[in-house]
Amino acid sequence: MVADISTAAPTPAYTADEIMTIVASRELKNHDVVFVGIGIPSTAANLARRTHSPDVVLIYESGTIGTKPTRTPLSIGDGELADTADAVVSVPEIFAYWLQPGRIDKGFLGAAQIDRWGNLNSTVIGDYDHPTVRLPGAGGAPEIAMAAKETVIVLRQNPRAFVAELPFISSVGHYRGHGSRAEIGASGAGPSIVVTDFGVLRPDAITDELTLVSIHPGRTVDEAIAATGWPLRVSPDLVATPEPTDSELRELRKLNSL
Repeated sequence: MVADISTAAPTPAYTADEIMTIVASRELKNHDVVFVGIGIPSTAANLARRTHSPDVVLIYESGTIGTKPTRTPLSIGDGELADTADAVVSVPEIFAYWLQPGRIDKGFLGAAQIDRWGNLNSTVIGDYDHPTVRLPGAGGAPEIAMAAKETVIVLRQNPRAFVAELPFISSVGHYRGHGSRAEIGASGAGPSIVVTDFGVLRPDAITDELTLVSIHPGRTVDEAIAATGWPLRVSPDLVATPEPTDSELRELRKLNSL
């Protein structure tokens, strides 16, 4: 275990969102075919393309393939995506030809809530028929979560978002753990990583339960546990998240300023 990572370090010279974005971007390899969600997932995917993975293929739900936006897109309908794409196809083709047959290496997702198995909720808070909050909905995320070879989830960590039991499962993760995705016919492997503003969680190799494997600079394990609505498992091999490099921060800030 890395020494002293349970004790808070000096405040880093970057924001929580910046380290989340950078850590998520590092998950993409060159030539990966990535189905991208809007928000931090989109920024992370485009940062990867501008840094270590110039040949990553970015696909958006609106039908753009191989898009190379010069700035962070505002939505899946942002004209910048179509203007810089290698091809624009219909939405049914994106799902029927690219996603469902297993041509997507990674699905990049966010959500309102997550549970210990990586299941996501983007639909309602509270009872479905009489919700406390009606959320925007999952869009194409349920299909991405089922069929992408693996998914990368980016989500700010707090007890309202990291909950012991979801009121509604919009997008399946590892379902009930212990390999139970197979029971519902999911073809992809499910979430391989959850990147938060506190650290990195990965599914346990046996149970599939999300486990803290890395803690970000300036954060502590106790803070991550307090920000989680279930008893958070901590890896015995916990490490410190590598600091963002100057080049990563420079490119990210340039991307966000355009």
